[in-house]
Amino acid sequence: MSSTYTPLADIPKVVQSLRSTFFSGITRPLEFRKQQLRGLYNLLADNDAAIREAVFQDLHKPPTELMISETGMIKQECIDAIKNLEKWAANRSVKTSIVNKFDNVHIRKDPLGMVLIIGAWNYPLNLLLGPAVGAIAAGNTVILKPSEISLNTAALLTKLLPKYLDQRAYRVVNGAVEETTLLLEHKFDHIFYTGNGQVGKIIMGAAAKQLTPVTLELGGKSPVFISRDVDIPITARRLCWGKFFNCGQTCIAPDYLIVERGIEDKLVEAFKASVQEFYGSSVQSSSSYGRIVNKNHFDRLKALLDQTKGKVVMGGQMDEKDLFMAPTLVLDVDRDDKLMENEIFGPILPILVVDRLVEGVKYVNQRDQPLALYVFSKNKKAIDYILDHTRSGGIVVNDSLVHFIVSNLPFGGTGPSGIGNYHGKRSFDVFSHERSALIKTMGMEKLNDLRYPVSTTITIMIITTTITTKHAFTHITHITHITHAYVHNLSLHLLSLLFYLQEE
Repeated sequence: MSSTYTPLADIPKVVQSLRSTFFSGITRPLEFRKQQLRGLYNLLADNDAAIREAVFQDLHKPPTELMISETGMIKQECIDAIKNLEKWAANRSVKTSIVNKFDNVHIRKDPLGMVLIIGAWNYPLNLLLGPAVGAIAAGNTVILKPSEISLNTAALLTKLLPKYLDQRAYRVVNGAVEETTLLLEHKFDHIFYTGNGQVGKIIMGAAAKQLTPVTLELGGKSPVFISRDVDIPITARRLCWGKFFNCGQTCIAPDYLIVERGIEDKLVEAFKASVQEFYGSSVQSSSSYGRIVNKNHFDRLKALLDQTKGKVVMGGQMDEKDLFMAPTLVLDVDRDDKLMENEIFGPILPILVVDRLVEGVKYVNQRDQPLALYVFSKNKKAIDYILDHTRSGGIVVNDSLVHFIVSNLPFGGTGPSGIGNYHGKRSFDVFSHERSALIKTMGMEKLNDLRYPVSTTITIMIITTTITTKHAFTHITHITHITHAYVHNLSLHLLSLLFYLQEE
């Protein structure tokens, strides 16, 4: 299956159509949103075999990985959104000063409007449809732009979405640079992009011209701190799973290890044992191991391995025709090694050996903030020190990757690793506007006399006091002792109001 790009002439029509749909109010009713979320859930449930085949053709992704990191997560997001939508979308009352005691003051959750979601190839379902759950739940119209690299998955989604979602409100636009550039020339109410930092800058630059807010889920070199006191077999097992999941093509994959000197050799041996356990004696023949997405990425990874000054102590085997690259460990890596420059995004894991983990903290802080940071240690003091003295989008202690699947944890980067976060209710919030609302009645007009012109000095003092303190009556009593004559001239309704506030 191949994906056909959307004709350039059709893109402005799609944008205008979805904007018109939003202003028609079709997406506002909560029942409509729930219906569309059920449709998205059913799309995944009804087409499991076709989805497996498409993602396998793109990434050789094993069914278990597909379920854990893509279809299972999206279905759960749909269920949570349907279940909690009334609560998420409900007006929220806020506390006010005594000036607005009789008013209806609250925050509305309004949809932003028409939004653009640009997905990524490494998780071609989750990174496109995951944010879409929040956008649909919030009542927006949505343009979905799948990655052109995972073309089989993009083609399948283009075919299936019209059968399950209302095409007046949700459309797929396919294409590469030219089509995306044209899309970005249009005004959106929010742009959500997942990918690399270089493209993220382009997205943000285009959005700035339209004053469009963005959520950018980028990446970076996510470090792993490993102290001497760890359980080495368990540490290797959990890292082996996290690093080689999706063949290392994960934005939060452990990118390099910072290991306290003395355990590195045992750690390497434990990694070898874990690879044997997970993938057998022939990793290439394993049904549980993925492939590099295309030849360009394969060549990039091969060049990194060819240029390293470190020692390959595990793996290193590759097959260009099959886009296969074995799980690979590189020991004795220098800090200026090619492997330490940019995010690897593949199944190569360099090991940086240090005498003390504090050296690693200094090294990490000299680089851009990563999307994730991992610590393996039994020492709470050491763990707290690392967490208190580093920055990252998220942290996991004594495991890897698993925070991504916890929907109640906000997922996102900081600095160069991203802007904003999502998952669960956060996804709904990303695509909602908190709209302030103050609703007054037309009655009780006498209570408004204080704010109108022809105010006396004492009136101004009373207004100031009532605005700035809960204990207005106590302060008014104090003023009364000083300016007794003025207080006697206040209108009866003002005194009644103050007595009412004292009781409250």
